[in-house]
Amino acid sequence: MSEKTALVLSAHSADFVWRCGGAIALHQEQGVDVTVVCLSYGERGESAKLWKQEGMTLEKVKAARRREAEQAAAALGVSDLRFMDFGDYPLRLGKDEMFKLVDIIREVQPDVMFSHSKWDPYNTDHMYATQVALEARMIAQAWGHNPGQKVLGAPQLYLFEPHQTEQMEWKPDVFLDITPVWKKKQSAIQAMQGQEHLWQFYENVAENRGNHFRRNSGGQSGGRDCRYAEGFQSVFPRTVDTLI
Repeated sequence: MSEKTALVLSAHSADFVWRCGGAIALHQEQGVDVTVVCLSYGERGESAKLWKQEGMTLEKVKAARRREAEQAAAALGVSDLRFMDFGDYPLRLGKDEMFKLVDIIREVQPDVMFSHSKWDPYNTDHMYATQVALEARMIAQAWGHNPGQKVLGAPQLYLFEPHQTEQMEWKPDVFLDITPVWKKKQSAIQAMQGQEHLWQFYENVAENRGNHFRRNSGGQSGGRDCRYAEGFQSVFPRTVDTLI
């Protein structure tokens, strides 16, 4: 394991691709070990294209979704991809499932975590996944939980961009330049054959965020060039030594 680690908690098996695939690929290239945890396959609610095929079953859908996620993860350079298979629509975790997630967090010891927006009326699995991430992070920090295990520090939790930002009370405070790894993210996006209708949408999102990156780095007065970017909202204060 490298010195730095990151952990992505994805409600469904495609979410990590659309929303933070660039961050994953970029940090992998920088030597950060990124672990991606898919809480479900999105087999019920996000696989309409598969369900329209004759003779489709739940297990066939799960298998197809897993293959797509594995191909996407490989395109992003991820070697640690984990499928929890907790089910979707609705996604729900009991105490045992929560503790499995806590064990992963303590194993990975992430320097940074990623998950969904806090509010998503269109897909409550997404906001539930972030509530789970916050709760599991808290338990992983508790010295009295499984004494003897290494407790978690205080990793930042970045909320990646939801599908309809205006409806979801998500306000980015960080823009990450993913231009150097855009081709990797594009390959990962195109691995998600079951949701082809989202391919162009998320390319447009990346281009728009690239524009926002340029604007916030100085714009026409000398801003840094950036063609593709991802936006994130941080949950916790960041501790720094300078504000410049």
